[in-house]
Amino acid sequence: MARKVVLIFILSVVLACFLFLKPVFYQKSIEARLIDRLPSADFIGKLNILELARETSGMMYYHKLPFRDLTSKEFLLSQGKSYGLNLQKPIYIFGDEVGDGGCLIHVSDSTKIASGIDRLRKSVNIKDTLIEKQKVFFSKKDNVFLHYGSNYLLLYKGTLFSKTLKSVLKAKHKKILPLWSRFLKEKHFKNEHLVIFSNWSKLKKAGIESAIFAHDSDSLSFNLKSYLRKTKPFYIKKKEIGLAFSSVPDANKSVELHLDISELKQHLNDPLLLLAMNLGKRIGFPFIDFIKAWEGDLCFVEGGTQKTRESYIETELDENFNTTEVQKYRDVLVPGYSLYLSTNKLGNKLINRLFEKGIMTSEAEKIRFLYSPLLKIRQANGYIQLYSGNQAPRLVNSSNNSIVWTNKGTIYRFNIDSLNRHEIFGSLQIPVKRIFRRNKLI
Repeated sequence: MARKVVLIFILSVVLACFLFLKPVFYQKSIEARLIDRLPSADFIGKLNILELARETSGMMYYHKLPFRDLTSKEFLLSQGKSYGLNLQKPIYIFGDEVGDGGCLIHVSDSTKIASGIDRLRKSVNIKDTLIEKQKVFFSKKDNVFLHYGSNYLLLYKGTLFSKTLKSVLKAKHKKILPLWSRFLKEKHFKNEHLVIFSNWSKLKKAGIESAIFAHDSDSLSFNLKSYLRKTKPFYIKKKEIGLAFSSVPDANKSVELHLDISELKQHLNDPLLLLAMNLGKRIGFPFIDFIKAWEGDLCFVEGGTQKTRESYIETELDENFNTTEVQKYRDVLVPGYSLYLSTNKLGNKLINRLFEKGIMTSEAEKIRFLYSPLLKIRQANGYIQLYSGNQAPRLVNSSNNSIVWTNKGTIYRFNIDSLNRHEIFGSLQIPVKRIFRRNKLI
C-alpha cells in the first residue's frame, strides 16, 4: 500500500512539473523587434524622415531644387506605403569612423518589397546571393547591400556587411543593446527629427562621456546643434567680456575665444587637453607653455588685404654718372593676418619657445608664424599682437565665442552657445546656396 502511495505521489509531482514547465519548453518564440536588431557602431542615430522632409521643404522650394517634389512628405509617405515600408516610424542609422554604415527601416508589408527591388534593378545592377543563409541583394559597384525580414529592412554600405547581418539576425526579443538603450533614453534633442549619438573611442579617450548632434534648418542654412558631456569637469568657463578685433572686411577665417582657464591650468593631465597636445605635436607646438602663458582671450583673423610699407633698394645715377644704391619705401598690399592673445608674465617665455621650435622665425625685422606673411609684433603687459598691416586692427570689447571658416566659398560658423562644468552646447551653421550651386543643383 505504501508503494502505491509513493508511486502516486511521484506521478503527481511529475505531472505538476510538466504542466508548470510546459509553457517554457513549448512557448512560441517571439520575433525580435527592430530596435532589438540595431547593431553597435561608432555613430548611431534616429531619423524621422517624414518630419525632416516637412522641415526642409521650405529650403527646397526657396532654392527651386529640381527634385523638390520627390522629397516632400506626401511623396515619401506614398512611396513607403507602395513598397511596404512604414516611414511614419523612425529610421535608425549607424556608422563607423571609416565611413561604413547603414540603416534599419520598419517594414509594414514585406511582400511589397520585392516589387521595389525589381523597379530598382532597372537603373542599378543588382544581384542576389546568400549570406548567413539569408537572401541578400547587393550592388558590387557601389558596395551596397540590402536584406529584409518580416518587420525590418537593412540597408548597408561598406565592407563589414556579414558581421552586421549576423548581429541583426541573432537579436532576441526585448534585448536591445545597452548603447542604443542609453541613446534612446537621452533627453537632449529628443524632439528633433535627425539625432546622432557618438560612441567613438577617440571621444572616450578625450573624456567625453556623451556626444549628441541634431539637425535644424531654415530656408538659407542647415544648423547642426551639438552637445558634449564630460565625465570630469571641463575646467573652463565663459568670460563675460574680453578684447577682440572689430570687424575686418573680407575676412574668411576667424577665431574668437573668451574663456576663464584658471582651473584648467591646475589640471594639465586632463584627457581633452592631452588630445590637443597630441595634435600640436605634429608641428612641435609647445602646448603646455601656451596654456601656462595664455589668459583665455584669443582672436585670429585671416582674409582680405592690409596695407604695409616695405623697403627696397634702387640703383641710381648721380650727376657724375656714378651708381649708388638708395633705400626707398613703398606701400604694398599683403594678405590680411592678425592675431591677439591675452597673456600673463610667461608671455615672453612662450615667444622664445616658439622661436626655439622654428614655429616663429625672424625675417627683415619682422616675424613669420609658420606659413603666414611677414608680421609685425607688439608685446605689452597682458597681451601679444601679430599683424601684417601698418597698424593692428582696432580692439573692442566682445563676449563671442565662435569660429568662422570659409571653404570653397561657403562660410561655416560655429558658436559655443552655453557652457557649464560638465556640459557644452554648441551650434554649426552651414549656408546651403553655394553648396547647391557647386553641385549644380541650382
